Order: sequence, then structure tokens, then C-alpha cells
Amino acid sequence: MEDFPDFMKRPANKIATNSQSTPGGEGYVFDGADESQMAFWTCSETAKSTPHVHDFDEYMIVVQGCYTLIVNGQRIPVMAGEEYLIPKGLWHGGEPTAGTRTIHAFGGRRARRANE
Repeated sequence: MEDFPDFMKRPANKIATNSQSTPGGEGYVFDGADESQMAFWTCSETAKSTPHVHDFDEYMIVVQGCYTLIVNGQRIPVMAGEEYLIPKGLWHGGEPTAGTRTIHAFGGRRARRANE
């Protein structure tokens, strides 16, 4: 597959641009009953995400492409099929290559929808 299925990309679940750390990305979010979230992102261009921190854990898996995490100045390439756990309180950023698709699980509310 080269894209997420259409049912995962319904406009009602689209993440607001100002709720994304990486320019050029398109994301969709689904909420858990406990304030957790799942987000699905596609990066249309090679970009740099703004360093940020969460008050909850973040788990990510790269579906396609490469997302290079930057943690404490260390560059950690996460390739398709690989996963990474970012503990709460850890400042991190990243650099996805064009065409990268990722799935993220957040232990708290991370993303806001475009219609919120």
C-alpha cells in the first residue's frame, strides 16, 4: 500500500495544521475513551519537526519511508517496520523524508482536529 485507507482519512478526523509539529504533513486522529489518541501521518515533503515534549508516552511505528528522531542531539533513523517509544518528558524532534507514513499512539490528548 502507498497510502492509508480512505476511511482513516475522513475530514472529520483531520488534524489541524497548528496542532502538528512537522510542516508538510497531513494527519488524522482517533480518540480513546481514556484521553489517549492514535494518529496517522503522511509527510509529503522532507521536513524538520519542531522539538517538543509531552506529558505522556508516545509510541510510533514507521509504515513507509524513514523518520529520523532527534533526541538529546542524537539522530536515530527509524525505518519502515521499526518502532520507537518516546517516554513522557523527553524533548524530541525529527526529520521525515518525503513519502514517510507513521502511526503514533499517545498516552494523552496530543492532536486537535481542524474542525475544533
